[in-house]
Amino acid sequence: MPVLNAKKRQQQLQKRLRRDVGRAIDDYAMIEHGDKVMVCLSGGKDSYAMLDILMQLQKSAPIEFEILAVNLDQKQPGFPEHVLPQYLTQVGVDFHVIERDTYSVVMEVIEEGKTTCGLCSRMRRGTLYRFAQERGITKIALGHHRDDILETLFLNMFHGGKLKAMPARLLSDDGLNTVIRPLAYAREQDIAEYAQLKQFPIIPCNLCGSQDNLQRQHIKAMLQDWEQNHPGRIESMTKSLQNIVPSHLMDTKLHNFKRSQHISDDQVSEEVDLALLNLPF
Repeated sequence: MPVLNAKKRQQQLQKRLRRDVGRAIDDYAMIEHGDKVMVCLSGGKDSYAMLDILMQLQKSAPIEFEILAVNLDQKQPGFPEHVLPQYLTQVGVDFHVIERDTYSVVMEVIEEGKTTCGLCSRMRRGTLYRFAQERGITKIALGHHRDDILETLFLNMFHGGKLKAMPARLLSDDGLNTVIRPLAYAREQDIAEYAQLKQFPIIPCNLCGSQDNLQRQHIKAMLQDWEQNHPGRIESMTKSLQNIVPSHLMDTKLHNFKRSQHISDDQVSEEVDLALLNLPF
């Protein structure tokens, strides 16, 4: 790609990602005035892009917030420890590297051939949560994007029997940490291209991300096929996550079917309209 075209394309993607991230932050009140945001960096394209866009927004946002970039060095063999500190120093952001040998624990506990992702992610999450409390962090930013959220939705449906995805903003079970996903509206394709044009120093995950036959890879392939052969389907599914009608699902914990089983669709619509009229706009 010619230099001028590459530069123009990078600007286009940057503008699109800034719009996506800005809209997600606004829709879910992800970042507020005075927040101290811990941006979790794995060394992958998603977390690099998230940090890059948040640093740009920090300069132009009408509110003030701090950014602390944090990497968890899990002591994987061959992990290039110098890459992230070198990059973070270059871009001029405050950062901290947490050193925890979770790799040895995971390799000892998990049988050979079994996926390590579950245990690895739990240990990583626990370490980051504790660090956030120690440092007075108010928001923990993770680099999951739109495609990750949809993949999780189908993984839970196909293999967990749950209608559940990843929320854009989440309060941890202990109520002490708020997790945000600023890339919730961003397409993985845009992030990948942007990362390539920006030449982020990508560090591949050789612990779990490269294992073959993971169910997530099958789901990803399915979504990629839909994206190519059924334009608009992915966008429609994303919108559906924001347009939920509990009464038209089958969870008795969310809707009292015994009380309303004889109510018609027209009556349901009328009840919704009346409820909207009484909302404090």
